[in-house]
This record gives sequence, structure tokens and C-alpha cells, in this order.
Amino acid sequence: MSRSDEPPDWTLPAWDSLPDAGQTREPAPGGGMPAIIGQTPTATGAQPPTGTGAQQPAGTSAQEPVGNRAQGPTLTARPVPGPASELRILAVSDVTRAVKDALRGDPRLADVWVEGEVGRVTISSAGHGYFTLKDERSQLSCIWFRDDRLASPFEPQAGLRVVAHGRIDVYEPGGVYQLYVSALQPAGFGDLALRFESLKARLSAEGLFDPGRKRPLPVRPAVIAVVTSPTGAVWHDVRTVLARRWPLTRVVLSPCLVQGDGASASVVRALGRVDRWAERCLAEGRPDEVPVVTILARGGGSLEDLWTFNDEAVVRAVVGHRRPVVCGVGHETDVTLADFAADVRAPTPSAAAELVVPDRAEVAEWLLASARRLHRRAAVRLAESGREVAAERRALDRLQPAAQLAQARERVGGLLDRATAAVETRIAADRRSEERAFGRLEPLLPARLRRDRDRLEGSARLLPMLAARRLATARAGLTASEAALGALGPQATLDRGYAIVRLAGDQRIVRDPIDAPPGSRLHVRVARGDLDATVDGRSAEP
Repeated sequence: MSRSDEPPDWTLPAWDSLPDAGQTREPAPGGGMPAIIGQTPTATGAQPPTGTGAQQPAGTSAQEPVGNRAQGPTLTARPVPGPASELRILAVSDVTRAVKDALRGDPRLADVWVEGEVGRVTISSAGHGYFTLKDERSQLSCIWFRDDRLASPFEPQAGLRVVAHGRIDVYEPGGVYQLYVSALQPAGFGDLALRFESLKARLSAEGLFDPGRKRPLPVRPAVIAVVTSPTGAVWHDVRTVLARRWPLTRVVLSPCLVQGDGASASVVRALGRVDRWAERCLAEGRPDEVPVVTILARGGGSLEDLWTFNDEAVVRAVVGHRRPVVCGVGHETDVTLADFAADVRAPTPSAAAELVVPDRAEVAEWLLASARRLHRRAAVRLAESGREVAAERRALDRLQPAAQLAQARERVGGLLDRATAAVETRIAADRRSEERAFGRLEPLLPARLRRDRDRLEGSARLLPMLAARRLATARAGLTASEAALGALGPQATLDRGYAIVRLAGDQRIVRDPIDAPPGSRLHVRVARGDLDATVDGRSAEP
């Protein structure tokens, strides 16, 4: 079965795990594989002569025909006498494919349960889990794909005895057979696993694990509450990590039991104690001492050791806590219901401490990078402003009166030169035109002068009569206008007894008694002079 992720090197068997040379393994009756994977095989196969590290399938002898389950041709490692043309040489891929087909053809290997002790566990970058199951005589490579692993509440740990469910298949590129795990549970703890899954399903149906209720963590918390045992190494690890990463924060310990009888109630009381402490600080006017995030932490252990954090009361206390909760219980492979209920799950207690505070080295580096960016932007901005100021200075230099006057003087000088040249050119042209005209008019000038003289003499005789007539008409119009002006002018109005009243201060004309309240000083103009007056009061309106 091909896949994109290569198994790690440790999935290949070590030479000391293979059987010694000379030992043989008897095939199962009928040429098939053993029925139960994980039990000690009755015999071991021969060690391959080369150092490829390829592991032979359990229950298959080194001299056993590869395809005997399907009654196919027999493949043997013994040299065959005769010419080279009689040898049947197979490619490595052909042998591997024959073994793969043989394994897939056995229905007993398509659905198996295997019990054994977990060896080394590795999680790839793609999220797939690789580990080995071993007993006192054999080991079996296992792969647990990411989707199946994330859906399981249990993670394998080295040294634990587990029961794995899956199928046996061959990974062709590596030439190894392995167990493709679909489910995993600890051996001997089936009842706890069932209780875990049942409680998880019920609480999940209530919405306690809904991602929508998860609260974000504060960026730089000033006060952090830690709920854990005061005597364990977890409390020391959390304080050490917080002091190293962000020494500005204060840590408040709410001690509790993390294992044994009464541990669940102790954890619930510790979480409630944090809420009561926050309320007390607010009531006493000390908001800077209120914890803004809570770390629930415990070291690693077995499923029974961590069962306190699968208790329903603890889960509900985590959900009902009034500040964000970061759960760091056990190791990375340990999963509890408190992890699902918390706002953030951390793989370990130290990782929980790292999640709630920033790294001061990273913050310092960020500040230095920000300062460098600020300096660069300020330098660019100053350069742009310098260029703008220089451009404005050049514009101001052009707009200075002295510069404008010099430009105007230069412009006027140029215009004067052009005007002088144009006038001189025009005068010369007019002089030439006049000379040509004089040359043409000279023969006609005496007769024209006589006619003009006669016309002038006639006009001189008519001019006195026309002037007298024009003067008489103008005098009559002036007299009429004088009479109209006398009748319509302001002096005529004043002569009839009217007066012009102005305020003495701003000389505004008084048109309404409201404009001149009692006590106002007035300036009154009549037909023959001016009077000063004071308003004593207003008479009743007629």
C-alpha cells in the first residue's frame, strides 16, 4: 500500500531482533500465516545474508515458497544447477509484491487484534503515528494514520501494554510488513476507556466541548493562576518557565490534590478559590492583582493516575471557570476530558506555561525590528521632507520680490528693445510710404489746396451761426434741468419744513423712533442750518 509519508528508520527491524542463522521456522498448516499476531511464533526464520534490514513476515521460513498460499510457483534461495537460462531471477519489487499479495490473500490478517508492549513512539510532521508492538520474542511495526489517531482518546506511550486493532499489509518502498492501526486502547483498562468515551459523548452532546465557547488568551497577562499540587515538580517547572519567558508576570498558586481519593473535589475547590480571589481583589480595589488566565496542570501518568481530570465535576468546573483555562495535564500523548473542556490544550505543563506568556527574547527582537523599521521609515520620511523643503525653497526664491523685480526688469528690457526696434522699423516704413505718397500727391497738391481753402472759408462763415444755435439749445436744457433739480432736490424738501435727523454717534439716519431711545443725542439738519437735540421720550403713535 503506497502512501506519501515514509516511515521512520526505526520501523525497520534491527539485526539483533532477527533469528539466528541456521534456525528455521515451520510454516503454518496449509501454508498460511499464524492466526494470532502478537503471540510468540513457534520457530524463527533464517537471517538474510545481506544488510538490507528487510524484515521477513512472521511465520514465513527463509526457504518457504513465497506464493505457496495461492499454490503458485515455488521460489527458493538455493542455487539451481544447469545453464543460466534455467534460472528464474525475480526483481525485488516482484518478491515484495508476491509477499504483499500473499498477506492480503489471508482473511485472518485483514481484521486482527494484537496485544503487546509499546516500543518507541514517533509522530511525523503529517500527524501520523509510528510505533512498535513487542513481546519477549518478537516485534511488530505499526502505523496509525492521522485521522484515526486524532479521533481516538488514547495515545500510545513507550512501555504501556495496549491492544491494537487493524490489518496486516506490506509497505512496498520499505519492504516491511506492518500493522495498520484503526483503533487503540490500553490493555486491562477497557472499562475505563468505555467510561471515558461514554462521558465524553454525553458532555459533548451538552455543548461543553463546543469550539465556539473557547475564549482567547490574553496577550501579556499580568497575573496568572496555577491550579496544581504544591509539592510536585509541575509547580516548579511552571514557575521556571514563566520566570524565564516573561518575568513581569505574577503567579498565584491555588493548591489541590491531583491524584487519589478526593482529588476531583480538590480540583473543583481550587478552581472556585481562584474565582473567589479575583472577586475579593476587585471588591478591595486591587484590579491589578486579579488573575486573567488559569493554568490547570499535572504531570504524566497512567490512565488511572489521570482519571481525576476525566471526572464530570472537574470538567464542568473548567467550563464554568470565569477566566480562560489552559490545561496542561500529562504528556503529549495523554488526553483527558479536561483538555476538551479547557479553552486551550497544552501537551505538557511546561508547554502550558509557554502558551500563556510571550517569550521576552521574541518580544525584545520584535521591538528591535520595530525600532529598525521605524528608523528606516523616519529616514525615508525625513529625506522626502527634505526634498519637499528644497523644492519649496526654490519656489520661494522664485517668488521673492527682488527675484521677481529682476525678472520683470529683464522682461521689460527685452520688451523695450523689441518695441524700439518695432517703432524704428515702423517709422522708417512710414517715412518711405510718406515719401512715395508725397511724390504722388505733389502734382495734385495746388488744386487740392484751393478746394480745401474754399471749403474752409465756407465752413468759417457757417460756424458762428451753428455755434449760436447749439448754445441756445444747451442753455434751454440747462434751465429746465435746474428747475427740476430745485423741485426734487433735498434742499427743496428742507425748504418745505422737513428735517434730516441723524444719531450723533454714528450719523445713522433715524427712520423709526425705536432707533432713538430716550436719552439719545441727535443731530438735526433743517433748511438753514443744523441743530443738536436729545430724545426725552416718545409720543403716542397717531
